[in-house]
Amino acid sequence: MKHELKRGAISANGLEFHYLEQGEGPLALLLHGFPDSAATWRHVMPVLADKGYRAVAPYMRGYAPTTAPDMSALDAVGFFVALGADANALHTALGGNGDAIVIGHDWGAVATYSAALQGPSLWKRCVTMAVPPLQVLARRHSTYAQLKRSFYMWFFQMAAANEVVAADDFAFIRELWADWSPGYDAREDVAEVARCLGGKANLQAALGYYRAFFDPATFSFAYGDGAGTLTQPLLYLHGARDGCIGLEEAAMTEALAYVGPGSQALMVPATGHFLHLESPEFVSKQIIEFIG
Repeated sequence: MKHELKRGAISANGLEFHYLEQGEGPLALLLHGFPDSAATWRHVMPVLADKGYRAVAPYMRGYAPTTAPDMSALDAVGFFVALGADANALHTALGGNGDAIVIGHDWGAVATYSAALQGPSLWKRCVTMAVPPLQVLARRHSTYAQLKRSFYMWFFQMAAANEVVAADDFAFIRELWADWSPGYDAREDVAEVARCLGGKANLQAALGYYRAFFDPATFSFAYGDGAGTLTQPLLYLHGARDGCIGLEEAAMTEALAYVGPGSQALMVPATGHFLHLESPEFVSKQIIEFIG
């Protein structure tokens, strides 16, 4: 069945969120990460719509045309809470009920963990990709191999990062995509990211995710037991060739210790960081089978 792709805007958590929407039924909220946009869900949304869901993919805070808030006052705790509060406010504003599901990739995964912890009754099931439960991520972020992969996080703490990232029509972003998902043609996606982050306030907000989350005073909350354990069933998917965050098979089992009963974790073969774009049919199938 063909479902029209619509655009909309709505106020939630003090911000104006713009979004893409497809289908009718229980809410399926799809949250993107960095450096990405709502268009990243273009393959998954019609599948959800065909299965009777109202798939809504907002442009996350800071990503045009959504509001670009000043995040300089947020520390790691405040930012972690804010991302989840955005998702939960969108659930209310969009008329979600107890059958709603939330799906997040990269920073969208972090937002999903936060939303599920803050509003356990709002989300029937959760799906995250590319960023495991934060307790699992914490133990790997201190390894030499992951520190090399995560160089950009530390670089983004520098004021010069804004200018470097925007230079040469966001060449830095193109290189990140090439490193994170080797072999994937990201021209369409990077062009959309450039439109979303072309404004100075938008780029400042996007890099502000990293500057807030890596506040050394509260770093242990974001990456420690303070992140909490989910009560909902969660499906976690990770690309076997992810150039951004490297995980071994053992980490997939470890991830299940921090999520609710009935959860699953799966390594997606022959895919990188943007697995829902590289293997859309496989990823969509796993999501549909999990959410029912």
